[in-house]
Amino acid sequence: MNQLDPATALLLNPIGVIHTPFNEPTGTPIQSGFAGRAAGRVEVFEPYVAGLTDLEGFERIWLLYWFHRAREPRLKVVPYRDTVERGVFATRAPCRPCPLGLSAVRLIEVSGNILHIEGADMLDGTPLLDIKPYVPRFDCVPSSAAGWLDRTPVDREQADDRFA
Repeated sequence: MNQLDPATALLLNPIGVIHTPFNEPTGTPIQSGFAGRAAGRVEVFEPYVAGLTDLEGFERIWLLYWFHRAREPRLKVVPYRDTVERGVFATRAPCRPCPLGLSAVRLIEVSGNILHIEGADMLDGTPLLDIKPYVPRFDCVPSSAAGWLDRTPVDREQADDRFA
């Protein structure tokens, strides 16, 4: 099996930027499902606008983005919805070795190069890496186990400053 040299760098070019009302991590919803109707705008850069063709009509979309203000990577973290230290790959904490974020947001409207969304759970100015349609038949598996989250008593929906 081939393995990449850990020093190998990957070049990622943002395709846009996400605008939200959240300027600081503290108080930001910790997941899009807890963001309610928090509005945002996704600005897609001009070279990528043609890729938005046919996106209208999907109720939800996946946004893949870069946690541009995350702290240095940590392999053990205390996640927002727990009080116990966990392995970062068993959480959605932003301080990851490769700080990628993923949110399923509601698509309200496509207007030129701007996507109007609800369920914004990212900071203003977040670099957008990709957009994918949310397809319930593919993306929803309600009977799946959720590891430690199925057992945690913590019910937090907004971020504090632990990863800022």
